[in-house]
Amino acid sequence: MGKYRVLIVEDQSMPRQLFELLVGGTGRYEVAASIDNAAVADIYCVRHNIDLVLMDVVTKNGNSGLDAAERIKKQSPATKVIIVTSMPEYSYITRAKEIGVDSFWYKESDREPIIRIMDLTMAGESVFPDAAPDILVGKASSRDFSAREYEVLKELITGRTNTEIGAKLHISAETVKKHIQHMLEITGFRSRTELAVRVRELGLVISDSGSGEP
Repeated sequence: MGKYRVLIVEDQSMPRQLFELLVGGTGRYEVAASIDNAAVADIYCVRHNIDLVLMDVVTKNGNSGLDAAERIKKQSPATKVIIVTSMPEYSYITRAKEIGVDSFWYKESDREPIIRIMDLTMAGESVFPDAAPDILVGKASSRDFSAREYEVLKELITGRTNTEIGAKLHISAETVKKHIQHMLEITGFRSRTELAVRVRELGLVISDSGSGEP
């Protein structure tokens, strides 16, 4: 049996080179291509007969690995896709499952090595973490926020007002205000601006417009 052909999609040079070394050193896999932009990942899958894709969530020019994974799974369902990221954004795991991603791996916090995840995935298993990494947000844990509060945060970092956030989420501006006040109380931050800046810096929520991964 030949080696599995792997496409690496990672916009940072050091992690990409590390993946290349790990994949090439196994004897079971080979690097068919290594690119920095998810926008063309589906094209590479067709051209290079890819068996497995290791793909970052946010790639060059802000192009989404999740969007690319969705295209790949639609056109080549047999191609396995593993999403890799260091971003604790709360919605990534849910979205990955919804679009048919095979496995999901956190770069810094996952205890299982990536090669182990690759082996399990190619054996037909789907490997996902139970939850995003637990990180400290001021005085609070990232797991102290409710699902609705995460939705509010995602709109808050765009600079929208309470009224605009409420309209987007189909709740009242007063309800938005209460959610923000609760998050300020548990984190110890003094203003909505401080809250928004910090959760964005931590990668806890990412606006739909996308941006580069630190």
